[in-house]
Amino acid sequence: MIANRAMASDMTDTGMNHQYDMRMRPNRLYGLILIGIAATTSAESLSSRSPFIPDPYRTPGAINHYVTQENISRTICVSGWTATVRPSTSFTNRLKAKQIRELDLPGIAKDYEEDHLVPLCVGGHPTDDRNLWPEPRTGQWAAKFKDQLEASVCRAVCRGAMTLEQGRAVFLQPDWTKEYEKFFNLK
Repeated sequence: MIANRAMASDMTDTGMNHQYDMRMRPNRLYGLILIGIAATTSAESLSSRSPFIPDPYRTPGAINHYVTQENISRTICVSGWTATVRPSTSFTNRLKAKQIRELDLPGIAKDYEEDHLVPLCVGGHPTDDRNLWPEPRTGQWAAKFKDQLEASVCRAVCRGAMTLEQGRAVFLQPDWTKEYEKFFNLK
């Protein structure tokens, strides 16, 4: 009976148990702290990310499942095949403008090219947003460097020096610049 009176004295006119409420406040505070840490960590990682490397969460890469090792001699290794699947300039320009706004990138649209993370020439998906990103045209790791890597890997796949899976794997790594350095034996 005394325990019940003590419990009753903790009740407010709203029926809330203050003792219970006070135990929950540290948990709520702990949850808010965790959310704050996660948001700060995400913001820091995004702000410190190189503009030459796409965010792996936004742009993890996507594969065109129509292209297989068995059919590369009829698809990616046929001169001009990528032109048959390449998205229109109006599509890529709209997507690039949208991504530049969303990512709050500096400069104007002409400072970037909308690039396929997994290139079409190794069976990257032509229109999946997860495979397209605004790649800077100038700077330390400008688009021309990734273009060199793409051309070299695609030639290696078509001449049989690499499998299609190995070629795709080069571009599915978190940092294509490190793959460039490995591929060309720069480090």
